[in-house]
Amino acid sequence: MKYHHLGIPTEVEQTGEIYLSRYKLYCTDHQRNPFGIQWMRYESDCPLPELVKTKAHVAFEVDDLAEALKGHEILIQPNSPSGGVLVAFVVCDGAPVEFIQFLDPADRRRQSGETIPVPHQ
Repeated sequence: MKYHHLGIPTEVEQTGEIYLSRYKLYCTDHQRNPFGIQWMRYESDCPLPELVKTKAHVAFEVDDLAEALKGHEILIQPNSPSGGVLVAFVVCDGAPVEFIQFLDPADRRRQSGETIPVPHQ
């Protein structure tokens, strides 16, 4: 399991938002910044659980989604939001956590696995 992105709910429109009509939400590309921050803006009739719409979530890339889900409270059942990707959300200590499995190891949406440099103050 490795870090993929941090999804943060917002009510403020963001530059470069992508609209996902199936989920009635706007999000930014997590790869546009060095820390994997993805802003999430939800329409009022978004079908996702309130916990996802109101709390930040951390997402991890996993090799086997079914295995990663074992022993966890499932918040969003496994689904495929886009081709070649399986995702599911669990609850951990009251917070939403997303697991992502890429079916193609060469998928460009995968994190590189490289160390993320931390800027000095």
